[in-house]
Parts: sequence; C-alpha cells; structure tokens
Amino acid sequence: MKNVLITGGKGQLATCIKDLSLNIKEHNFIYIDYDELDITNEEAVQAYFENTNISYCVNCAAYTAVDKAETDATIAGRVNVDGAKFLAEACKKHNAVIIQISTDFVFDGKQPQLYTENDAAKPLGVYGETKLMGELAVADATDKYFIVRTSWLYSEHAHNFLKTMLRLGKEKEELNVVCDQIGTPTYAGDLAQTIIKIITEEIQVYGTYHYSNEGVASWYDFAKAIFDESKTNVKLFPIKSDVYPTPAERPVFSVMDKSKIKKNFNIEIPYWRDSLSKCLSSIK
Repeated sequence: MKNVLITGGKGQLATCIKDLSLNIKEHNFIYIDYDELDITNEEAVQAYFENTNISYCVNCAAYTAVDKAETDATIAGRVNVDGAKFLAEACKKHNAVIIQISTDFVFDGKQPQLYTENDAAKPLGVYGETKLMGELAVADATDKYFIVRTSWLYSEHAHNFLKTMLRLGKEKEELNVVCDQIGTPTYAGDLAQTIIKIITEEIQVYGTYHYSNEGVASWYDFAKAIFDESKTNVKLFPIKSDVYPTPAERPVFSVMDKSKIKKNFNIEIPYWRDSLSKCLSSIK
C-alpha cells in the first residue's frame, strides 16, 4: 500500500480529495494540517518523511490571502516558497512524487488569448509572486513533479466565493460584484478527481499543467449563476474593479488553456456551470 501525504489537510481541495478517496483501498491517504506538520520547518519535514514511507505528496497548503499578502510577504514567502521547497526536497530524497498546487495569479492577465504553460509568468502581487517562486523551487528540487495551476477554486467546503455569495444572498437584497475580471470558476471536486487519477494511474508525464473547468466568466457572471442556480432572490449589479480598489492588483484576464492536461492525462473537463450545479446540489 502506498502512502499519499496531503498537506493543507483541512482546506477545501484536500477535503474534496478525502471525499473521493474513501473507497481507494490500494493507497493510504494521510491528511495533515499546519498544527501537525509545519512545512516551513525544514527539519520537521525531513523528520516526517524519514518516519513515514511517502510515495506521493500533494501540497495543498498555501498562503492564499491575496490582499493580506501585500503586507505579509514574509509569511506568504515562508509558506508558498520555503514550504514547497522543503517538501520537494524531501520527495527527491525519498523518491516520492510531489503534486504542487499553483494558481492563475502567476500571470499578469494582460494578453488577450488563453494562457498556456509556456507563456511567461508575470505576477502582479506578492501572492502570485510567491506561488511562482514556489513552482520554481519545486522544479529545481526534483524531476518527479506535477505543478498544477488552477483558478477561482470553490467547493462545498471551507471558505470560498460560492459560500460567501450564498451567505450574502440571505443577508442582503442588493449586491455589487466586479464584472471586468475574467477567468474560470473551478470546482475543487473536479480538480481532486484529476489529482487522484495522477496517483492511482501512476502517471509519469511530469511537468507544469493548467486545470480549470471549461468556459469563461466574470465574477459577476459567476455570482449571477450562483443566485440563479440556488434560486436566491437578490438584485445584482455589475461594477468595475476601480470602484472598490484592493491592496493587490488582480489579473484582468486569466483564462488558461487546458489542452496539455487533457491530452496527456486523457481526461474530459466539465463546463463550469455544470460543475456549479453539481456542487450546489451537494450543498442542498
């Protein structure tokens, strides 16, 4: 039986992996959070790998507070860069595969076409910069890696845009949502399924990949779909980003090309509204 280590074990992606892995008998999935293993502590990470025979490590742990990262760069760097580096080095030493979760925020959003894995990464803020540095640290530490960039992640679990909208929809009669940032909402359950496929099928086409649901939306479109699908009666107004300036600048357009992952992993990716319906049905 192969041990699969999932860091960030209480987060939404890890919880989605847990939901799907319950019936997988040939792998032992181990979920840990920062209170059990501080991935920014190199000695602790090495000791953990020495004591546990790990075959795969899925690094879901991350500092994801985009705006707070602008004034909290040191901690963001420790988690997103050092933590990823220490896990990758431990994987290299113990012949394990690392699956590093990254983000569309590594791009500046200033090109008009879909972003491929070969496009230049130019992050606009500390969060994107530290996630990119984490990618580079992983690729530098080991050859057996999958870097999976995703976008606008949501699920039934933890805190995310979907759950915030559902809460606000009950509390308010009117809402303003940004309409000039374009990307793709991604159901964490779909991404979890792809991660499990990598592990259970022992895929070895290592490298950097893009995974999001199919289709394109603004945050306004995403919110409108949430309220329509959940039959929530709230008046929604589209606004421009400059109406509510944030400490961190966001990519205006960060839709990613998924051709590489679909071809190499032989997968079909669901349309974002279909996955939203599935998620909302699960919440009900």
